[in-house]
Amino acid sequence: MPLSALTWLSVVGALVVLPGVAAAALVRTLRSEERKLELLRRQDAIDSYSPRAMADLRAWLRDNPGDPYAPIARERYNECVRTLRTIEEPYYDWSDEEIERLEEL
Repeated sequence: MPLSALTWLSVVGALVVLPGVAAAALVRTLRSEERKLELLRRQDAIDSYSPRAMADLRAWLRDNPGDPYAPIARERYNECVRTLRTIEEPYYDWSDEEIERLEEL
């Protein structure tokens, strides 16, 4: 049974579009990783969590204080707070006010 024109058009379209999308995603990822590497080389440290991730982690710690992973999560949280206070330029979009409001747990 021969394939319809619509099927061939879909296959050709996928063969044209998918590599372009994959290449664009790869370039974006590599640029992001290059920026991280540059910050690590310049500052010897980098913030490990975004503001939203830190808020989520803090909320999780508040809601699950007895969880077996809570001490590890608390240490990671505190480590990020200390790092944000020592580095000049954070990787994620942290404002100076947000960094000043952070407290170790």
